[in-house]
Amino acid sequence: MKKRRTFDLDLPEDELTAAPQEESFPAGKTAELSRRSPMAAAITENAESLRERRHLEAEIRAENDALAAEHVRLKRMGLITDLVPLEAVETWKLVRDRSKGDDQELTELIASIRDLGLSNPIRVEAREDGRYELIQGFRRLQAYKALLEETGDAESWGRIPAGILPRGEGLEGLYRRMVDENLVRKDISFAEMAQLALNYAADPGTKEHDPDKAVAELFQSAGYQKRSYIRQFIRLMARLGEDLKFAAHIPRALGLRLVAAIDERPDLVPLIRAELKEFDNHSVPDELDLLKRYAGEAGARVVMDDDEAPPRAAKPAASDKTKTTFQLPSSRGRARCTAANGRLEVKLALDFTSIDRRKLEGALQRLLQDLA
Repeated sequence: MKKRRTFDLDLPEDELTAAPQEESFPAGKTAELSRRSPMAAAITENAESLRERRHLEAEIRAENDALAAEHVRLKRMGLITDLVPLEAVETWKLVRDRSKGDDQELTELIASIRDLGLSNPIRVEAREDGRYELIQGFRRLQAYKALLEETGDAESWGRIPAGILPRGEGLEGLYRRMVDENLVRKDISFAEMAQLALNYAADPGTKEHDPDKAVAELFQSAGYQKRSYIRQFIRLMARLGEDLKFAAHIPRALGLRLVAAIDERPDLVPLIRAELKEFDNHSVPDELDLLKRYAGEAGARVVMDDDEAPPRAAKPAASDKTKTTFQLPSSRGRARCTAANGRLEVKLALDFTSIDRRKLEGALQRLLQDLA
C-alpha cells in the first residue's frame, strides 16, 4: 500500500486538464492596475485629477488676465459705463460753458429722456473719495434731476448712465473734452464760448491766463473765423457779462456791432449797465432791444437822469437809425424813452390799454403841442 503524503491534494481529473480561463477585470481597469494595491491606484487617480485642475486654473487665469487688460484699456479711453447716483456727481471742477439763464430746450430734453431714455451717457471723472466730477453732460444731468424731482422715482431717475474717466488727466484736457462735445451742437452761443474762455483764463488751475490765447487752446477744433468771433465776444462779455441775463441769445451780428460801438464810445458801457440794472423783470426781447439801441448809433445822445451832468450834444439825425434814449422818473417807476426819426417810444410798467382813451389822447395832445 502506497504511503499518502500529508499535503497531497486530490483534484478532479477534469479540472487538472482543463485550459486556463482568461482573467476578467472591472470596467475601465487594466490587468496592470488590478495588480496594484488600492493605495497606489488612489495616488495615480489623484495625480491625474490634480493635473487636470491645474490646467483648468491656468486657462481661467489667462482669461482673467485678458479681461483685466481689456478693462484697463477701455477705462483709459473712458468707455467704462456704469449707473452713477445723482448725488455722487459734483460740478465744481470745471466752469460750465452753459449760461445759468433760461434753457428753452431743457424741457424738450426732459421729455425725450422720459419717453426714450438716455441715448448718450454723461462723462465723469472718478475721484479718490469715491465721488465723481462731471466732465460732459451738464444738461443731461439737470434733466435727470428734474425727472427725479418731478416723479420721486429714485429707481428710474436716481442714477444716471455715465462713462467713467480715470483720474489723472490734466485740467486743460478736461476742458477740451467739454468744449469739443458742445462745438458740434448748433445752439451753443458765442457769448457762452467767450465766457468759458474768460473763466478758463481766470481758473488758477490752468496754465494760460490770457483769454485770447485761451481761445486757441480751448477751441482748436473751430475754424479761424469762428475763433475770431469768440475773441470779439470776449470783449463784450468782459464789459457787460455780469449784467446780461440773456447773453446766450445775442446774435453774432448784434454782438459784433455792439463791440464796435463800445470801442468807439467806451462811455456807453456804464450807460448800458445802468439800464440793465434798472430792469425789474425783463424778457429776451427787452434785453436785445436795449442792446440794439446802443449798437445802432455809437454817437447818439443818451441821458440817464435829469440830475446828471449834461451830456454832449447829439449828432443831427442822419438817418432813421439815429436815436436818442433817456429815462424819466414817474409815479409808476422809470419810463424808458426812445426818440427816433418819425418815432417816439415810451416803455413803462403800466398797461396803457387800462387808461381811459380820452385821458390818454389828452395827454398825448398836450405833448404834441409842447413839441410844436
